[in-house]
Amino acid sequence: MKKLQELFSDTLIYGISSVLARFINYLLVPLHTGVFNTAQYGVMGLVYAAIAFLNVIFTFGMESAYLRYAENRKEAPHVFKTLQIGLFVFASLLSLFLYLIMPSIMPVMSLPPESSGIFLLMIGILWFDTLSIVPLAELRLTRRAYLFAGLKTLNVLVNIGLNFYLILGLNYGIEAVFLANFAASLCMSIVVWIVTANLLKGSFSKYWVKTVLKFGWPFVPSGIGFVINEMLDRFLLNNMDPANAERLYGIGTTPEDIVGIYNACYKLAVFMLLLVQMYRMAWQPFFMRHAKDGDSKELFGQAFVWYNAFSAMVFMGVALFREQIVAISIPGTDKTLIDSSYWGGLEIVPFLLLAYWFHGWYINFSSGIFIKERTRVLYKITLLGAFITIIANVLLIPVLGMVGSAVATLLSYGVMATTLGLFSKRVMDVPYRLPESFGLMILLAGLVFAEPWMRGLFSGEMLTKGALLVAGLTFSSLYLWRFIRYD
Repeated sequence: MKKLQELFSDTLIYGISSVLARFINYLLVPLHTGVFNTAQYGVMGLVYAAIAFLNVIFTFGMESAYLRYAENRKEAPHVFKTLQIGLFVFASLLSLFLYLIMPSIMPVMSLPPESSGIFLLMIGILWFDTLSIVPLAELRLTRRAYLFAGLKTLNVLVNIGLNFYLILGLNYGIEAVFLANFAASLCMSIVVWIVTANLLKGSFSKYWVKTVLKFGWPFVPSGIGFVINEMLDRFLLNNMDPANAERLYGIGTTPEDIVGIYNACYKLAVFMLLLVQMYRMAWQPFFMRHAKDGDSKELFGQAFVWYNAFSAMVFMGVALFREQIVAISIPGTDKTLIDSSYWGGLEIVPFLLLAYWFHGWYINFSSGIFIKERTRVLYKITLLGAFITIIANVLLIPVLGMVGSAVATLLSYGVMATTLGLFSKRVMDVPYRLPESFGLMILLAGLVFAEPWMRGLFSGEMLTKGALLVAGLTFSSLYLWRFIRYD
């Protein structure tokens, strides 16, 4: 249990900083949805989807490669310097290439020619974020979690402050969002470069170039597949037949409006994503540190069950009370957390929460793949998920609209997690308790989706939601208790 406490401790530190950062960052949602119309918000979503896609290519799997090979602290300076120089050259060439083909790419993001400044800011964000990825990985690897948390918080504070100043003070349009993001990335990058500058004393090594590329390249198609799962739905919704958009959502509704509504309601899934990401920050360095322990398999199995118990609680709380969450009033204003013009997409939230729950499974199952250096399977599984995403979106969007995209995301993540779990057990036989874990997820999903039909059993909507929440938490506790009792 002492080792798990180490994992919980690091997760908590990353979690507090992430919760704080996300909470502060969430102030942008009422600001943006209150100031920009749904079509403008849709364009923002498309640009950030492009950033997510390009970020995979820019970083080329080097974050994971650094965590894998810099564990040997004698070699860490050489690995660090090799990666930083390599990423500097690679990111600079890619940035130049994007600049040259800018006129061809901008229409894909619904950016008119006069919005070239937004595209240039996007390139700048990608460049600085790429060159901070390895220094930030160093902080995680050496358990400098408080410094990592501080830098992430600095990034968010600069971003938030500039958003409010530029939009409310100077009346900028959506370009303010990307200008603020660029400034925040610049500030964080400079600080993290300074605190890790001592590692530049290492030497550039051709050996490490070959080693990290061999390890890291599978993360590129894997990452692209992940971004397809995560972001392609915005582009597919944006290309929806306008007549179909009006049929599903009313006269005058455009595909850009649908992307904006979808993007806003997608934000509620951030609560599950937050849990997954803060767990991932602690999990990757943790399992590398304990890979050679005699009880590593049992330890990783216990961590998975604890992850599921916490995910179950987040799922029930957000899925049941999503209408109440978006309607929270912002103190001192007449705005709500998400403007009411965006509430038409709230039905997508439970599907997305389940998808991210599965994403956490995928992260747990990756431990054996990393330890045994079988990373090539990752891109195959993720591309399988991307294929499912594309096919399911194409088939479901014309029928279900936004819900079709959310279901496609759930199907993709579910298949990816299950496939990796089966492969991972062949590589490293960890007791994941998959039947019980699947059972818990299906049971809680059933409670959430049955809520509209169960209101007749209770006196009012809130009493029904409360009763279902208690039931869900009880089942989650029983799941955890059974694990503790028998192991």
